[in-house]
Amino acid sequence: MKTDLFQDSYPLASGSLIRLRAADAQRIASQLAAMNPWRALNYSAIQLENYLLAPDSALNRYAVRVDDATVGIVAVRYPWLKGPYLELIGLFPEMQNQGLGAAIMGWFEYIAQPVATNLWVLVSSFNEAAQRFYLRQGFTEIGRIDALVYPQSTELLLRKTIPASN
Repeated sequence: MKTDLFQDSYPLASGSLIRLRAADAQRIASQLAAMNPWRALNYSAIQLENYLLAPDSALNRYAVRVDDATVGIVAVRYPWLKGPYLELIGLFPEMQNQGLGAAIMGWFEYIAQPVATNLWVLVSSFNEAAQRFYLRQGFTEIGRIDALVYPQSTELLLRKTIPASN
C-alpha cells in the first residue's frame, strides 16, 4: 500500500477534509445514528463511534469541515478490489444538497488516479437518494449483495472507472 496516498488534510472548494480526531468521533456518530440509512439499519451512536475509532490501517477517515465546524465524515478503504472503496460518506442534513458531496467525490477520484482505475461504493437498495447521487457521479451498479449489512437489506455494489494517470 502506498502510505503517501492519503494526507492529513485536503482542501475542498467549500470546505476541507481533516484526518478524523477522536474528539470528533462521538459527535459525528451521534449525528449519523439519527440519520438514514444508519437509523433504518439500527446502528447506534456507540456502534458508529466504535467503527470510527477502531484501529484499521487500510481505512482513512476524515472529518468534513466547513467554516471550522465538523459537518460530516468520509472514510476510504484502500486497497480494495484494485481501487479505493468509499466505505462511508455522511453529511449532516444542513449540509446536504449544497454541492459538498460532489466536491468530496471529486477528491475521491483525484486521490485514486495515481494508483487505480476503479472507484467503489456500496449503497443500500432502499437509499434511493444516495443511489441517484452516485449515478450522477458516474457510478454504475454491477451487483447486489443480500443481507450483507442487515438481514432484510440489499446492498448495491457500484463502480466507476476512471482514466489511468500517466
